[in-house]
Amino acid sequence: MTVIQQVLLELESDYYGRPYHVSGNALYRAIARRVDASTRQSLAVSHGVFVPGEHGGYPDEHSQSGGAPYFGAGLRPVESYEDLFVFRNAAQRWLSTSRPRDAHNTYDFHVHGGRVAFASTVRFGVPRQARNSKRTMTWYVHCYVYDDTDSTDVVPLDEDVLDGLRLGGARNYGLGETSLKDTQTVDLDALDYSTLQDAEKSFELELVSPYVTASEYPGADDQSVPWWWTLRPGGVRQREERLVEDGEVYELETVDHGQVVGYGGPSPVETAKSGVLRVGTHSRYGFGEFRLRPVSTDRVPERASNAAVRESAGGEQ
Repeated sequence: MTVIQQVLLELESDYYGRPYHVSGNALYRAIARRVDASTRQSLAVSHGVFVPGEHGGYPDEHSQSGGAPYFGAGLRPVESYEDLFVFRNAAQRWLSTSRPRDAHNTYDFHVHGGRVAFASTVRFGVPRQARNSKRTMTWYVHCYVYDDTDSTDVVPLDEDVLDGLRLGGARNYGLGETSLKDTQTVDLDALDYSTLQDAEKSFELELVSPYVTASEYPGADDQSVPWWWTLRPGGVRQREERLVEDGEVYELETVDHGQVVGYGGPSPVETAKSGVLRVGTHSRYGFGEFRLRPVSTDRVPERASNAAVRESAGGEQ
């Protein structure tokens, strides 16, 4: 049995950090201050993905169907492999089409003593005929933890450990405060992987977090791109990241997240589980997470729908 604990944190104050994600290292350090030495040695933490607390519905690939008010403000049932990623895609494709989707990929800014921080809430104007002239949306952070050694009962972490974590910079000045909104455990071995079990299908990998190829951290090994990645013309996009520990800053060279590469391995189900638990250097701090999917599945359903409309209309003008 391979168990992960999903966690949804609500931002209570502005966040001073990168807009792409909250690093697993930042989440790990925040949790490590609250647990014993044995747990610290065993704990692995994913990157945190920003989730808007908005209305939405289950994507077609999800095991559930329908919608819910404030869909992003609570964790959703996980019965299949695809369910794990409903909040792990930065585009948040579950958002209701009646909401300003483009606006949910941007952030309001507040300035605190010269520091530009991301607002924990966003206010939107609404049509004049609506009951209220404005509405407020709150940001959440989705992450998950698990035991990296399989030797201790690390998860689930107590709610008291997860509630009140402070993330990002300027924490001593009140920034980055969070509260625990929801948590649940998921057994990876009990999930439905039927979409990955068709031997006739081809698959591709989407990087959910950066994959580290080189690190200045003491003792960290350099990594090549895995042999089971089938790279496309032009190679892969690189990004520089940083790992901070005890005031020391270590530079990382990574393959940037959000990219898609082909999959050339023989065991898609086992590879998919490895992607959740992450691969490569610094995987316990959130790096190296990926999702596996059939190449016939369009990552942007709206794109496929629009193409069908154009085809029925006689092609693009």
